[in-house]
Amino acid sequence: MSDPIEKNQQILLIDDDELILKVINRILSREGYDVKTATNGKDAMELIEMQKFDLLITDIMMPYSNGFEVISKFKQHPNAEGVPIIVISSVGTENAVREGLNIGADDYLRKPIMPDELLIRVRRFFK
Repeated sequence: MSDPIEKNQQILLIDDDELILKVINRILSREGYDVKTATNGKDAMELIEMQKFDLLITDIMMPYSNGFEVISKFKQHPNAEGVPIIVISSVGTENAVREGLNIGADDYLRKPIMPDELLIRVRRFFK
């Protein structure tokens, strides 16, 4: 475990792959982050209605509402003000990266996720 940063930051993690959710949740939880998970955009928006998050991490390809739709809806929500967004996806084309950044994502990570890279990018938003 690394040096403690001010923890208890609320992170919403959205991915339809249960294994990826568990792995990323474990990585972030071990570092002291409070992680809530959703397997689709609909469930994610319900969580966003209930509480404010400090960081949103979302996949792109998901049922009900893809990551781009989630980002667009989230950006319009009052709880989204000042909240950074990291997109994670196996879709690593330049167009997908550009679209994610253009609609409001602050960072883009390609799957498979490397734990150290994930933590470096997450910590960057909590300095």
